[in-house]
Amino acid sequence: MTEPVGTYVFLCASAFVAGVMNAVAGGGTLLTFPALTSIMPAAFANGTSTVALLPGSFAGALGYRKELSESRRFVLRMLAPSLAGGFLGAWLVGKDTQTFAVLVPWLILTAAVLFLIQQPVARWLRKRRPDREPGALAQVGLIGFQFLVAVYGGYFGAGIGILMLAALGFMGVGDIHRMNAVKTILAATINTASVVEFVRVGLVDWHYAGVMAASAIAGGYVGARVALRLPQPVVRWTATAIGFGLALYYFVT
Repeated sequence: MTEPVGTYVFLCASAFVAGVMNAVAGGGTLLTFPALTSIMPAAFANGTSTVALLPGSFAGALGYRKELSESRRFVLRMLAPSLAGGFLGAWLVGKDTQTFAVLVPWLILTAAVLFLIQQPVARWLRKRRPDREPGALAQVGLIGFQFLVAVYGGYFGAGIGILMLAALGFMGVGDIHRMNAVKTILAATINTASVVEFVRVGLVDWHYAGVMAASAIAGGYVGARVALRLPQPVVRWTATAIGFGLALYYFVT
């Protein structure tokens, strides 16, 4: 290794904490992406970050396996729009990496705003959640919404959790734990599609992705197992503060 050991320690630590955050409240990209932009261009950092966090996403889904078994039909229904949207979003990054670099401050600001409204949306979901699924027309609209969320997720990714939770509330999927389980597996599906495209166009630095992925796996599983005991508001507000701080930094620089 030609890079300082401290670089690997820093990247692995960011990936582990990101894995925990993704399983508990989301926002892991807000840690790994800026960590990687310190040593590589933005588009490569985005692709490498997505690859690094993908195994942790599946580890988190494994932690929610009981809740997922109760929502199998819904997950299967949402796989196609998640895959298609994730692939399209990643394709757009590879199509114009310079535009992606210009949009980075706005993408991070968007993610921060999404985390800011996460708690009000969660409170609204607890009051609004229906006891049964809506009609066929409403379901088609929600599948379309999931596709748009997946496009954004494939392009950048931070903040897709709260968008999906809002849609899941409309669908009457179940309590917050089942919705978190579905959100986790669908996010992993979106990231899988985007990883395929990032690898195809060569926007992944495997030198760093491998060591970060190992840390993210541990973080994702730990996060899913202790989700009920961690202070989620603290995690959420931390992600929000990081997001606004990073947005300001990127706007200035």
